[in-house]
Amino acid sequence: MPVKNRFAELLPEITAWRRDFHEHPELLYDVHRTAGRVADLLREFGCDEVVEGIGQTGVIGVIKGKTNTRDRTIGLRADMDALPIIEQTGLDYASKTPGKMHACGHDGHTAMLLGAAKYLAETRNFDGTAVVIFQPAEEGGAGGEAMIKDGIVDRWGIDEFYGMHNMPGIPVGSFAIKPGPMMAAADQFDITVTGKGGHAAKPHECIDTTLTAAQIIVALQSIVSRNIDPLKNAVVSVCTVATDSTAHNVIPQVVKLKGTARSLDPAVRAQLEEGIKRVATNMATAMGARADVQYDRGYPVTMNNDAATEWAADVARSIAGDIDMDMQPMMGGEDFSYMLNERPGAYIWVGNGDTAMVHHPAYNFNDDAIPAGSSWYAGMVEARLPAA
Repeated sequence: MPVKNRFAELLPEITAWRRDFHEHPELLYDVHRTAGRVADLLREFGCDEVVEGIGQTGVIGVIKGKTNTRDRTIGLRADMDALPIIEQTGLDYASKTPGKMHACGHDGHTAMLLGAAKYLAETRNFDGTAVVIFQPAEEGGAGGEAMIKDGIVDRWGIDEFYGMHNMPGIPVGSFAIKPGPMMAAADQFDITVTGKGGHAAKPHECIDTTLTAAQIIVALQSIVSRNIDPLKNAVVSVCTVATDSTAHNVIPQVVKLKGTARSLDPAVRAQLEEGIKRVATNMATAMGARADVQYDRGYPVTMNNDAATEWAADVARSIAGDIDMDMQPMMGGEDFSYMLNERPGAYIWVGNGDTAMVHHPAYNFNDDAIPAGSSWYAGMVEARLPAA
């Protein structure tokens, strides 16, 4: 099953949808225009059921095959939200909303899944049910979790989930996938260091929160280098430092640190949480200050099921030939993980070619990837639910 001829025919139409989404980016759950357009198209395709407002603003489309002797359902997911970034592409279809842009290719994911939905509704050459899932708020809003909490698994009886993301640096039309962890658990922490502020010329009369915070920042790196098994993956990054003073000659009373912790293993995740709390509080105590740590768990590890990975890889090979099965997992987070925690499934990369990296103001989804991506989405349904 190479790239399906139908998607070559549909490419101008799918590209037009994608560029329309690109021109009108929306953030998090506020994707009303995008979701409305998606729902209208699904109805136009003749889906058997279209439901809006799942997970606040998500959209579900149900497509039944010619037969249903297996009584099985495959879920295909795409994300719809954009990012709060000022676009610098210079495209004639660049964002019309200042400060918002599709810098991660969710416009392309949505368009590719719409293309697959149109094809599946036309052909229905499968035995079972396909559920196409258009999700809001992937970029930090846990829209995948919201849709799960809204009951999509039981309401539509989904047995397996499959998702896709474009990846710059991988040739257009190529794929990469691996079993096990694909993307990291993404947690965040806030550390508030409280000491005794005062005049910078009299540090002996103060408890220096700036020095304490600096010591904490350095010491946190020992968690990864000295507490975590060197054969495991972990990242601790302090990303912002803020004080209650802007003066050159004031030792601040309070310093606040914000950062992220990434891991690919539940045990390592627990180690990071315990270690950050221990190191920050004890280092502050040693300096005569106090550290209060708030640790919040974010997206879980995106964990590909072994069998589902092989099925996904087989479909990808049928489209692209050789694919990359030796890729390294990435330490970014992805809320498709919530769906994979509920049912077996897999997440795959599709090549975006030699473009700017995602989340960059010059990034743009490569429309040449559409036929391969739509073929994979549709191919997963036909492969997992072969016609009776």
